[in-house]
Amino acid sequence: MLRSHTCGELRKEYKDKCVTLCGWVHRRRDHGKLTFIDIRDRYGLTQAVFVPSICPQAHQLAQALGPEFVVKITGKVSVRPPKNVNPQIATGEIELVAEDLEILNSSLVPVFEIDDSVEVSEEVKLTYRYLDLRREKVQKALLLRHKLCVVIRNFLYQEQFIEVETPVLTKSTPEGARDFLVPSRLNPGLFFALPQSPQLFKQILMVSGLDRYFQIVKCFRDEDLRADRQPEFTQLDMEMSFVTEEDIFALTERLFKEIFKQIQGIDIAIPFPRITHKEAMKKYKSDKPDLRKDKDDFAFVWVVDFPMFKYNEEEKRWESEHHPFTSIREEDLHYLEKGGYEKIYARSYDLVLNGHEIGSGSVRIHKKEMQQKIFEAIGLNKQQADKRFGFLLRAFEYGAPPHAGVAYGIDRLGAILSGLDSIRDIIAFPKTQRGNCLMTDAPSQVDKQQITDLGLMIIKKGGKDA
Repeated sequence: MLRSHTCGELRKEYKDKCVTLCGWVHRRRDHGKLTFIDIRDRYGLTQAVFVPSICPQAHQLAQALGPEFVVKITGKVSVRPPKNVNPQIATGEIELVAEDLEILNSSLVPVFEIDDSVEVSEEVKLTYRYLDLRREKVQKALLLRHKLCVVIRNFLYQEQFIEVETPVLTKSTPEGARDFLVPSRLNPGLFFALPQSPQLFKQILMVSGLDRYFQIVKCFRDEDLRADRQPEFTQLDMEMSFVTEEDIFALTERLFKEIFKQIQGIDIAIPFPRITHKEAMKKYKSDKPDLRKDKDDFAFVWVVDFPMFKYNEEEKRWESEHHPFTSIREEDLHYLEKGGYEKIYARSYDLVLNGHEIGSGSVRIHKKEMQQKIFEAIGLNKQQADKRFGFLLRAFEYGAPPHAGVAYGIDRLGAILSGLDSIRDIIAFPKTQRGNCLMTDAPSQVDKQQITDLGLMIIKKGGKDA
């Protein structure tokens, strides 16, 4: 290791100890013959003092340091006099009396100061994201996200869940948002899709007998972006066999109780209240009601009994309110035969926190005949259903157990826990509202040979070849 300690580690107990720190020059101050350097890493900040009589060469080199230079400083820990203690930082009782300085790398003058109090435009922040990520509040958000995922994994391991990765290159099964398509070079004219969720794979895993599955997974949707949407996002995906809604509710509530205890130090009350979709719309004019009595309160509520179908006036057909793999209530089964789709309620549920939907799930269909009936209700004939979902229907013929699942938005949950306004602030490398990465300039044009190899042709607007 180039360093013996981090920049947030040293305390007065280290007095007279020789240490080596590595980090970035946060600030330089010249006070007569003395030069002070604040050296920073993700753990904190330490003040180093360069005294000409102790090491003239290091002192001279320190005077040439600019902001964000990467340096290695070796010296002895000295306890500050009481009047010089800085209570604003954890290392404020000590300073490092430098005996050696090495410049590991220089830096251009940053386009903005690495300071949380400095206002920076969204465009500049995302273009120079590597600088923005050095700011304390951004790093705190990412560390909270990391801790959130650790808490989730530890909890679910204890609950006998198995973490399984599902494919990123998969079959396009358009139902809802648009898929991101990936052309196959080895199979000209054929395409993979990036998954909008691992929905079908996790149901297959239940058919496979894995019983309890989870995954913290990237998902993709090619849709018009609103202020708080991203084309790629992360969710906690879960599925369980031989369970009902009540089992999903109970497990989720214990999981969130643990999350808030570990991350916020808050003991939230469980079970969460429940409200039907109809009641929510009547009372709150929203299926994402905000039940807070006070605004950083955390008010959870389950929204249940969603309609199974909604009518698409433009296409003149019924479509799924959530997705077509959702079971319907037993008492509504006869409406599938008689018509009256508007009277059918799904065994689906959303978890809402402070007016934000942070999760959605359902008891799944696990019988082939019922799944085919739901496909027929949304206008998919047997041939169309088999083309899109034949692999799922075949799996259901081999002893599919009753199962249910849910998925929770890691980005949204992390933003709420951090007190941030946008999910972009909790994502390391977010896209803009137009779906662009300003740092890498993606999406971008590719070499014509790559297009040719894929058997594709780019058509400009107006119909002419590119």
